[in-house]
Amino acid sequence: MSNAQISSTLPQKLLVIRNDKLGDFMLIIPALALIKKAMPSLQITALVPSYTAPMAQLCPFIDEVLLDCDKDDKTAVQALKQQIKNEQFDAVISFFSNRHNAKLVFRSGIPYRLAPATKIYQFFYNHRLKQRRSQSLKAEFAYNEDLAREFLHYYGVEIPEHIDAPYLPISMNARNAQRQKLVEALSGLDASKVWVFVHSGSGGSATNLSLAQYAMIIADLLKNIPAQIILTAGPGEAEQAQALAALVAQQNPQWDTKHCVFVYAKNDGLADFTHSLACADLFISGSTGPLHVAAALNCPTIAFYPSRRSATPVRWQPINQPSRHLAFSAPMGKKTEMNLTLIDIPQALERIRPFVVEQCAKNK
Repeated sequence: MSNAQISSTLPQKLLVIRNDKLGDFMLIIPALALIKKAMPSLQITALVPSYTAPMAQLCPFIDEVLLDCDKDDKTAVQALKQQIKNEQFDAVISFFSNRHNAKLVFRSGIPYRLAPATKIYQFFYNHRLKQRRSQSLKAEFAYNEDLAREFLHYYGVEIPEHIDAPYLPISMNARNAQRQKLVEALSGLDASKVWVFVHSGSGGSATNLSLAQYAMIIADLLKNIPAQIILTAGPGEAEQAQALAALVAQQNPQWDTKHCVFVYAKNDGLADFTHSLACADLFISGSTGPLHVAAALNCPTIAFYPSRRSATPVRWQPINQPSRHLAFSAPMGKKTEMNLTLIDIPQALERIRPFVVEQCAKNK
């Protein structure tokens, strides 16, 4: 630990900051679980953008949600700074540190300010932890847990062991209600069959397989298990999902794909989408936000990654139990590491088939 000093006064209110992308926010949840288990009475407030606020509201380890503002709006930034100051937080952990976040917490007068010891902004924090995340030696969520342990150590609190998924409390009644909602929304969907969710979009944050590669995987799944495929789509991705459904139908005229491949492109927001992912028996995608939401529910996942050091399966592994995740990556090399279309799908299917059979058998 970087701070030898141990405080004798326990904090009552903690601010945590992860105000960038959905997947990044999901990967701080195990750290919050550690803190909440160690200090159940601690009030944890999360500063998040409006986009990820529904996930913060679903998280059982967060007590309050504070919405971030446009960092270029000086009036809004000043108002947010005053709001944070009024809350009188005892401590803050900035899991994501940029100029906006660093200046915000420094000027808000929070006594204990912890962040990774990276970039020039680290000097706005009076507690820092060297992590060297760029080396990608372990998972992002594990780096976040290290920050949680640093915080607990400073206050002399016993540090719990890692807490396993699931991290989001979706009850069986809520899942059954959502399954029925999906059956009614997607004509021909059968609640008695295995549901495999496939997300071919990337949200602009990562490379992904080609539609032809996804079509090959889907065809193999339909051939080998009694599954229905649900193609999910984020904002602006509906056309891509429709194109994938059409490609599967074109390449497999022997099947009535209208009754085994469905496009799920409309929902009632991120919380509703999360409830739908809770209905999945398996989730397949690239390294993107919905993958990490599915994993927080402990859904079995299959994911495809670049091999670049900053984007590897090790660094961005999801937070479901390790036995419930299968990862593939692009070939190593500067010219190939970001090109997921070079992943050999027939070879990958040799590992995918037994994994799918095993995981779907557990769920049924």
